[in-house]
Amino acid sequence: MNFALILFVLTVFTGVLYAADKLVFRKQRRAKADRLLADFDARNRVALDRREPIVEQERKSLEDGTVRQPAWLEYTASFFPVILVVFLLRSFLFEPFRIPSGSMVPTLEIGDLILVNKYEYGIRLPVVNKKVLELGRPQRGDVMVFRYPLNASQDYIKRVVGLPGDRIEYVNKQLTINGQPVPIEKTEPYYDPERMRTYPQFIERLGDTAHRLIVDDSVSPGMGREAPGNTHPGACQYSGSGVVCQVPAGHYFMMGDNRDNSEDSRFWGFVPDENIVGRAFFIWMNFGNMGRIGSFR
Repeated sequence: MNFALILFVLTVFTGVLYAADKLVFRKQRRAKADRLLADFDARNRVALDRREPIVEQERKSLEDGTVRQPAWLEYTASFFPVILVVFLLRSFLFEPFRIPSGSMVPTLEIGDLILVNKYEYGIRLPVVNKKVLELGRPQRGDVMVFRYPLNASQDYIKRVVGLPGDRIEYVNKQLTINGQPVPIEKTEPYYDPERMRTYPQFIERLGDTAHRLIVDDSVSPGMGREAPGNTHPGACQYSGSGVVCQVPAGHYFMMGDNRDNSEDSRFWGFVPDENIVGRAFFIWMNFGNMGRIGSFR
């Protein structure tokens, strides 16, 4: 379901009704009310001069009932300001997402409700996602939401590992960028309550960003071969010990923090700039663990 398109259509539809009511329908109701009141006043002049309460109340009820919005208009046009605010906030500032899988554990867990900054990487037109104003570019270590290259109707979230032009090597579970091994430091094991087991956990430094990741020692480091539908066939070389990729211009290499449980650029290829949605930065709710609320990197 394309929620952005649905919200856009609702905004346009309620906006048209809102404008029509302000510019046309309200004036028509007012003119009709004036005609009815003039006729009422002519028929009840004596009673009105004596300011009889019953007649005055009848006159007020007639006016209020005539100028009042019809129910169908009240429940459509009146929602326009709220829908417009939601549309603008969601399209240009912040958009909420829910984490559906464990590919970003331990940084993000299943059920985390997160906020995504929509303007940090540039202003994009809603629905078509076309960039119209450059404000910044993704940096190594950013947690980024993007449209899945093999199915743009799906939103994915991974960490930016490779920038355009980078040479990425992930061999024997060691990440190397442009010939430089990325520093990692072993820390306390990560306990997975769903699988009831622990995994080795490390702190990795990508540029200025230090983040946690986990590996599964039971999984082989070899990638085997690229997945069907890979966005850039032949751009990566696969072996029994890992994968080596050259990131094309205008694209990004993404990886999950749960390195052995993540379908990412190692399998399906690279993320083009036009698929970027924004940078994830804040967990605003997790109904199963309120303590997870807060910012992350």
